[in-house]
This record gives sequence, structure tokens and C-alpha cells, in this order.
Amino acid sequence: MSTSTPAPAPGPAAPESTRPTADPAADRSLATVVRNVFTAENTGLVTVLAIVLALLVGAVLIVLSNTTTMNMAGYFFQDPSDFLSSAWNDVSSAYSALFEGSVFNPATISGTPTQFFGPITNTLEYATPLIFGGLGISVAFRAGMFNIGGQGQTIAGAICASYVAFAWTALPGVLHLVVAVLAGIVGGLLFGGLVGWLKARRGAHEVIVTIMLNYVAFLFLGSWLLNTSLFHDPKNAGQAISKPAESDAILPHLFGSGLNTDIGLLLALAATVGVAWFFQALPTRLRGARGRPDPERPHRGHRRRPGADRLDAGLRRTDGHDRVTQTLGLANPNNNSLAPNIDAGLGFTAITVALLGRTKPWGVVWASLLFGALQAGGALMQTEAQVSIEIITVIQAVIVILVAAPRLVKEIFRLRAAAPRQPPTRRAAPGEPGTLPDRCRRPG
Repeated sequence: MSTSTPAPAPGPAAPESTRPTADPAADRSLATVVRNVFTAENTGLVTVLAIVLALLVGAVLIVLSNTTTMNMAGYFFQDPSDFLSSAWNDVSSAYSALFEGSVFNPATISGTPTQFFGPITNTLEYATPLIFGGLGISVAFRAGMFNIGGQGQTIAGAICASYVAFAWTALPGVLHLVVAVLAGIVGGLLFGGLVGWLKARRGAHEVIVTIMLNYVAFLFLGSWLLNTSLFHDPKNAGQAISKPAESDAILPHLFGSGLNTDIGLLLALAATVGVAWFFQALPTRLRGARGRPDPERPHRGHRRRPGADRLDAGLRRTDGHDRVTQTLGLANPNNNSLAPNIDAGLGFTAITVALLGRTKPWGVVWASLLFGALQAGGALMQTEAQVSIEIITVIQAVIVILVAAPRLVKEIFRLRAAAPRQPPTRRAAPGEPGTLPDRCRRPG
């Protein structure tokens, strides 16, 4: 009789630390990391390339707008050096002036602090209201709603802030500024809350409502309110302009009286931190804020869910300071008075900032700095390089188009898809601790 040796009983699984693993260096080599940076999935790279393409488009327009350079193009094949030299001079002088007016002017390296830091502080001042506006639009986008009522809500908040700033003179010192800021926030919140109420209670579409309310606010301000004795400044007869804000209700300078940046920048950064926390702490509630259709009451649009109407009403809460900084800040083009141009395109530019920042709070900050730099340097580009400031508008538009259509950027630069990283598989040896013997394995 033959006897068979019993198979050894499977021992306990080896600790995780003692199991053989693949070398992580083989999967995370420097070449792999660098190769994966230049892929279509890298949204940061796609955004940078979109900006580069927009600057190239702007360079072409700068050359085409110069009649002297285009005259040289008539004999390009006879002597191309004249055209190329003139074209390079046009583009380099324009973009140099843009940089010097928004970031740093090398000619002021030995000048006063006001001259040295003036360009970058101008950029920060123009970017501040855009940060608030972009944050508010990002909240709406994350909630599944397309809020384009920035113009109307900016005007509504500016009316409240301006009235408190010039009428409530009995308020002492800092309290006057605080109340004016709060009034601007409440004004924009109530105007945006009307949109939220119409959507949550009556099923009105937010896009149509916000478009119409933009016209309502603009015409209410310019055609009637600024001509009333309550708001109109008697010193500016025949002009639709309000009384100026009291000095104690104006946002103070942040870096000294010679530099054009006020404390609204600190409020903008604080709002960015708050919105970033909000997105991280309440992602599920934010995604479900829009609600689902109610089949029993289709005329009511979307079913109300917990916090939906409150979120709709507070969409512009996060950027409530944009109309305050625009009215009481140093960027006010009317010396802290209220005028029909108080919005200055801020409401619609905030949409482009939110799209460029991909509705991420810190992405909105970087996008606002870019647009603030274009706005601050555009004026110097127009005066020194004799280039129309409308080129800046075209550059902004091309950036937004390319960011909204990232596939176009990917195809232009031939960006490939990142190869999926698959962990290496390893077949366990027979009898290895933590594995079953071969004869105990199930066939197949």
C-alpha cells in the first residue's frame, strides 16, 4: 500500500511589510513623470498653452493693425528683413509695455517705492473685484446653475453701499466703513436672492431671469435713480452721477497712500479660503443643491431639497464685496461716486475668470491676476506702443475660447493621452507563505 505525504497546511499570511513588492522606482522614473506632464490630462498645461496661443493671436493682430508694417509686407519677397524687423519691433514694444505696466518696469529699479511697486499694485487692485466675482460664479457653476447676473447684482450692491457711504454721515470712523461694506453685501444678496426665489418657488430659469434683471438694474440706475435729488450730486449738473462717498467710508490703502491697493485684497483672499473650505466640506450638498425634477408637480420645476433655495439665494454671497471694492475701493473710476459705468464689465468678466480658473478657488485667484495684469498693462501699451487696447479684449476672448474648448489646444500641440499606470502583477510561487498549494486551487 502506498502512502501519500499529506500536504503542508497553509501557514498564516505574511505581514504586508514582508511581502515582496515591485520596485516603485521602476514605475515612477523621472522620464515617466516628465512624460506624463506633457499630456492632454494636465489641465494646468492646457491652460498655459491656451494663454500662449492667445498671445500669439494678439501678436498677429498687433502687426496687422500697424499700417507701416503692412506696407512693408508689399515687398516681403524682395526684402523680408524690413517687414520682419518692423513686426518684431511692434510686438516686442507692445508686450514690453504690457509687462512694464502690470508687473515691473526696469527703468524704476532705482526709483521710489511708489514707482517700483506701482505696476504690480495696480494689477492687484484690478484683480480684487474679479476674485470676488469669479468666486461667486464658481459657486453657482458648482451647484449646476449658470448665473450671468453679475452686472445687475453688482449694481444693486453698489447702490446700497454708495447710499450708506454718502448719506449715513453720523456713523463714526471705522463703523461707517463696516456698515457700508455690509450694505453692499446685503444689496447684492437680496438681488441675487430674488433669482433664487423665482427658481426655487416658481421654476424660473436662472439664465433668463439674470439676463433680464441686468437690464432692469442698469436702466434703474442710469435712467432714474442717479437723476433723483436723493442720489444726484448737484456739483455735477447734467451728469448722471451720485454724491461722493465720505472719506471714512472708503477702503483704506493696504501698502501706503502712494500705492493703489486697498484692504479689499485681504478680504478677497479671506473669501477664497472660505470658498475653498466650503467646496471641500460640503461637496455632496453642493452637487445636490439643484434638486431633481418633481413628477407630481412639474410646474414647480425642480423639487426643493435641503438648502437648495438658500444656496440659490446666496450664490453671490461669496463675491458680495465685488460691488463694495468697485464702489468704495481705489479702482472706482468716478472718485468713489456712483455712475452707470460702475460695473465696468465686471459681471461678465467674472464669468470668464471662473471658466479660466476652472471654478477652483485658487484657480480663480490666478485667473483674476492674469486679467488684472492685462487691464493694468493695457493702458500703458496703448500710450507707449500706440496699440489699441481692444487687443487686450481679443486676447481675453481667445483665452476663454481655448479654455472652453481644450480639445482644440490638445490637437494643436499634439498632446497625447497619459498612459494608464497599471501596477505590476506577480504570480505567486507554489507553497509561498500566504498562498494555497497547487492541488487546492480551483480549476480555471
